[in-house]
Amino acid sequence: MPKTAEALERCRSFLNESCRPDGGERGECRTTTVNIGSISTADGSALVKLGNTAVICGVKAEFAVPPTDAPDEGYVVPNVDLPPLCSSRFRSQVASQFIADVIENSQIIQKEDLCISSGKLAWVLYCDLICLDYDGNILDACTFALLAALKNIHLPEVSINEETALAEVNLKKKSFLNIRTHPVATSFAVFDDTLLIVDPTGEEEHLATGTLTVVMGEEGRLSCLHKPGGSGLTGAKLQDCMSRAVTRHKEVKTLMDEVIKSMKHK
Repeated sequence: MPKTAEALERCRSFLNESCRPDGGERGECRTTTVNIGSISTADGSALVKLGNTAVICGVKAEFAVPPTDAPDEGYVVPNVDLPPLCSSRFRSQVASQFIADVIENSQIIQKEDLCISSGKLAWVLYCDLICLDYDGNILDACTFALLAALKNIHLPEVSINEETALAEVNLKKKSFLNIRTHPVATSFAVFDDTLLIVDPTGEEEHLATGTLTVVMGEEGRLSCLHKPGGSGLTGAKLQDCMSRAVTRHKEVKTLMDEVIKSMKHK
């Protein structure tokens, strides 16, 4: 899609009227849905849709020897697969590193919780995220899909047999992961260094002069900021983004809690 002056002017004319080309408001997120437990062969999974953007996350839990420098910890290994239909602004490696930073900075899972036997055995969680359909804002969708999939995991009880030194798995006794925080990403597109759009579409990302992603945890705690170059933001505009991210955290957390509650009643 060529970055034409006509397309930019069209988008700008809408934004100056406080609305967007798709009819939404500048500060309004697209319809968001989550389907938890979508992959029966995974230990945890979730499908998230942000407007026309769709991301699925599947988590597989396997055994591994804990790292020698951290014998009481397990592993969380994220990988994001972005097919060619995704924006060139986001590469799989960049998205994977972003998710790894979210996991590390938010402390969504304490790695100590994944240790089964110190220095001998631990869980490794392979978190594979795949973009099924792309229309902007891939980072928010990936973060939400990861969180929902992790909340879907329940691992069997595992112990080490002292005589054989082998792992014994009790599939009849399972427990959910201890999710300690709920990081939620909120992305913005910047136009002319002054106009902000929340949850940008693919076209809006392409025409924007910059983007910013804010990851918030509970009680307005900032987990991380991601700004891959582009135009800068004033302190006041950055504060606007932080405030909107706090509101978005509550929206996403409420949505996820409602879905999980409805699943329990089935």
